Amino acid sequence: MNPVTETNSSAKTRSAALVFIFITVVVDVLALGIIIPVLPKLVEGFLGGNTARAAEIYGLFGTVWALMQFVFSPVLGALSDRFGRRPVILISCFGLGLDYILMALAPTLWWLFVGRVISGITAASFPTAGAYIADVTPPEKRAASFGMIGAAWGLGFVLGLALGGVLGVVDPRLPFWAAAVLTLLNALYGLFVLPESLAPESRKAFAWSRANPIGSLILMRSHPQLLGLYSVNFIYLLAHHVLPSVFVLYASYRYGWSERMMGLTLAAVGVFNIIVQAGLVKPIVARFGERLALFVGLFFGAVGFAIFGLAPTGIVFLGSLPVFALMGLFGPAAQGLMTRRVAPSEQGQLQGANSSLFGITGLIGPGLFTLTFASFIGANRDWRLPGAPFLLAALLMIIALILAWRVTSQRSEMKQ
Repeated sequence: MNPVTETNSSAKTRSAALVFIFITVVVDVLALGIIIPVLPKLVEGFLGGNTARAAEIYGLFGTVWALMQFVFSPVLGALSDRFGRRPVILISCFGLGLDYILMALAPTLWWLFVGRVISGITAASFPTAGAYIADVTPPEKRAASFGMIGAAWGLGFVLGLALGGVLGVVDPRLPFWAAAVLTLLNALYGLFVLPESLAPESRKAFAWSRANPIGSLILMRSHPQLLGLYSVNFIYLLAHHVLPSVFVLYASYRYGWSERMMGLTLAAVGVFNIIVQAGLVKPIVARFGERLALFVGLFFGAVGFAIFGLAPTGIVFLGSLPVFALMGLFGPAAQGLMTRRVAPSEQGQLQGANSSLFGITGLIGPGLFTLTFASFIGANRDWRLPGAPFLLAALLMIIALILAWRVTSQRSEMKQ
């Protein structure tokens, strides 16, 4: 075969694979978002309309889902380092699709609960998708590729919320069927277009000592800067949970917004995120490098959260959304820096460890920010500060920025 033809064929295969990974993330997040508008009502229906009890159970569902992410993300990441990315991604996709069918048919609350547990496990394929990106993308282009994955997250979330709201009006179980169809169709598509990205000689034996959240720290400790970036990512993700945890309560309490207004605002957050991840990450990283992009993302995250917490009117809150969206530069830049510091056989473990962080911060963040909100609007207070959770998130981002500066400093690099 002509070398040029072979190169072009390889490029087309890689392009098709990256398109599949992008679609997989969009569909997986869309499938998760599509059930958000209807799952609380479905739980409430099983409990005879007891809203207070439904809120408690729904909160438990969210906690268990995050726990499954925390436990199984490093497991799937390590399995992909051993057996390759393709089988783990495809099995996860098929498993998630079948699980949505399980939840669509759920005759009892316990059946639905088991479905959420399985969903937390099968949705832990995101780190494997990230490892696939690291396998097939040169180090200098990884931040841009991770930016596209971030854009896929935003696109899937916005479309999922909108579609779930529309379908849920027809039947609260219909979004589950739609999620199942989309996920299974994408899995079938992947059977034909997704090649393996991890060469056999680059694979690593599976070990339970590495395939768990605690064991994944061994990899982080293998490189001083890697552990520092991991810590920065932890603080960033913890702060990030303030929005889903208290936004609805905060916007209703301070601005008197309706459900429609809050839904449109969250959709706007997603749209601005897509613009930053898909349109700005690549040129900014190419022009200024991953390190500066990392700092810019953390800085504007801190500024955005501070404005959220201090905004006296809803108009000011909305006006700060483009500023806040620049926080989206952080994730791709951090991922790009971290993937440079591990071997090809450890990319799955790295992505699993990072995804596990999302699970553990998902267990800590909601309680931290809702309790802060409740404390600062309590009736026994002489003065109230409803924006306190967002100001706490801003403080966390500043701490992350200072730590990131120290971790990635030239002196730190010279010590390694």
